[in-house]
Amino acid sequence: MKKILFSSVAAVALTLASCATTVPLAVTSNPVGSKIGQASYSYILGFPMGGDAGIYAAAKNGGITKVSTVDVKVTPAGFITTVTTIVSGE
Repeated sequence: MKKILFSSVAAVALTLASCATTVPLAVTSNPVGSKIGQASYSYILGFPMGGDAGIYAAAKNGGITKVSTVDVKVTPAGFITTVTTIVSGE
């Protein structure tokens, strides 16, 4: 019984642990600028909950007209996963 309880607690702890992963998605020939824009959307248990994490939305949020780099950051937090697009440029 104690092994089952310990295994259950360990499984819940691992599920609720958060490790963000950021990966590069695209690079252009434009010089790297000082502006950064972000846009996000979320999933709960794999079902999309809304939001706009497109490159255009991220550039618009940062006031960027010439995109230099695009990164995608995935942050799991228990049953909710957030995907954030990060754009840099001028």
